Amino acid sequence: MPLSADVGLDLVKSKIKYLTDFLDFYLKIANVHTVDFYTKDVWNELVAVPPEAVISGILYPQAESTREGKGGSVWDQSQKLNNVAAYMGITRDHSLPNLGICTPLDDLRQELWGDKQKEMFLKTSTFMNTKKSHEVEVMSEMVACFAKYCNIQQVIDVGSGKGYLSSYLSMQYGLSVYGIDSSTTNTIGANERNRKLERYWKVYQRQKKAPTQITEPEHPKEEQMHNVENVTKIKDQIGLVGEQEKRTETQRGHGQSLMQTPISTTFGDSEIYNKNNAEISAETFRSDEYYGSENAFLEFISTDAVEVASQERQNKYLDDKERERRKNAGLEAKAKRIKEANLYSPITLHVTSTTELHDIVSDVKDSMVVGLHTCGDLASSTLRIFITKPEIKAVCSVGCCYHLLSEEFELLDNKEVSSQGPWGFPISQYMRSCAWHCGRNARMSACLPFERVTFGHVQLPLESLFYRAVLQVIIKEHFGNEETSNTVQRTKIKHVGKIYFKSSSFVDYIRKATEKLGMDSSKMSANLIQGYYDRYMPRMKELEAFNLLKVALAPCIEGLILLDRLCYLKEQQNVAWSALVQLFDPVKSPRCYAIIDVSQE
Repeated sequence: MPLSADVGLDLVKSKIKYLTDFLDFYLKIANVHTVDFYTKDVWNELVAVPPEAVISGILYPQAESTREGKGGSVWDQSQKLNNVAAYMGITRDHSLPNLGICTPLDDLRQELWGDKQKEMFLKTSTFMNTKKSHEVEVMSEMVACFAKYCNIQQVIDVGSGKGYLSSYLSMQYGLSVYGIDSSTTNTIGANERNRKLERYWKVYQRQKKAPTQITEPEHPKEEQMHNVENVTKIKDQIGLVGEQEKRTETQRGHGQSLMQTPISTTFGDSEIYNKNNAEISAETFRSDEYYGSENAFLEFISTDAVEVASQERQNKYLDDKERERRKNAGLEAKAKRIKEANLYSPITLHVTSTTELHDIVSDVKDSMVVGLHTCGDLASSTLRIFITKPEIKAVCSVGCCYHLLSEEFELLDNKEVSSQGPWGFPISQYMRSCAWHCGRNARMSACLPFERVTFGHVQLPLESLFYRAVLQVIIKEHFGNEETSNTVQRTKIKHVGKIYFKSSSFVDYIRKATEKLGMDSSKMSANLIQGYYDRYMPRMKELEAFNLLKVALAPCIEGLILLDRLCYLKEQQNVAWSALVQLFDPVKSPRCYAIIDVSQE
């Protein structure tokens, strides 16, 4: 059954043109760097209204003022922003949800899955925090839908990180998953997590089948409590419980290791309960029952571990030849089940657009490539792999970390940079023909969580930004000489990093930051340093308000990056269907859009 019609290439191009015309002027806000905010007096250069007006207009907009402001001029005669309501109106019109490009998730889910009720025997919230649980449940369902649609059983998860998505795809949907990540630490962690999950499932299955057993335990209440305690203990050991999970994921797709780690076996042993069927065929995995019911592979068991009284009585009347034949058949079936049970295989590898899948997966078959929050260029590389590898039949990619993208036309005068490639942005021939670029600060702005800030009222890390902006004033006024500049360049230390979180006060921050930058602040008294803080503290709201202006532009810049990727796919001859879909709730997961594609048969 063919999928419903997707948006055409011409429409995508027209929306890209609509966005680039808008951003040509408005990127001057997004490309302001926090470091230069006070040294270049950015607020007074670009904004003509009080910071309080901007803050209230973005965080607490009034419907009446929004209607009045829409259609009005955003800028005054000196090209300073003077109408917050008009600014919010025009940025909203140019944000991705209002461009008429996205395919609604509910429509796609209905088309692929229908009204069938899915039995979720494992709740991701048991082992993941709220954000990750939401992402994994929604995306895994969509991946399983397209895997079934394309009649494939193998999934390659690029930038798999700690294996959240990979392990759930294998557990819940029985897909054979290769999780590839550049971090050896992540791969080892994924293997360890699978080992602990296997222990959890053994306890889970014992609990599940307990009511059907004939023999009652001697102390049923004690046995039940023991099982509950085991489940709780193993959950705690897995290290993925609830909101206590620490966000320590390394950047995906930017490692150097080419070592393949040992492949783990997930849920494939004889202690897991089996239905009476001795063998599960490949056709069973493709059936509607499989996709909508409890995963059959969780119920595998060694054939010689099943004790059925009637079967034992029948065996007494079998001759030696028949016994041997049945024994061999049982061993073959057991070997097949063990092989099929190796459903999740974490691998350490640095993936690029030229990576050969056969070098990674020896038994590569028709597959689907997926990526949940693949960093920077890895998202673009995933799409290129889909286009160039005939064995890849579908792709579902959710990118992130736009500031890590390489831009082909960002530094046109830098011959060394311009000779590199392939580039992460732009990748479509249409945008490359325009030599269009955003700039790193604008791409950084695209990562700002608009819905979280405006609807979820999550505050930006304002004080750390303020500290850094004032530090730049001190550097300019006290270390702005050629000798210091050469020292910083020679040591290649250009970033302060996360010193804010290691500092006890503003004075301590300045001491640590200048030391890291190779500057000697010992001649500056603590009172002198504190004086800078006191001088700029009344202007802190300017910094807060300006960052909110950048937040409002974020969906527009992100939309352009994603439309470039969609345009690239629609320019290819071997793509049958492609769409941009909002998978996640943007308040829970700000990077919520997926590029989904199906190749020509």
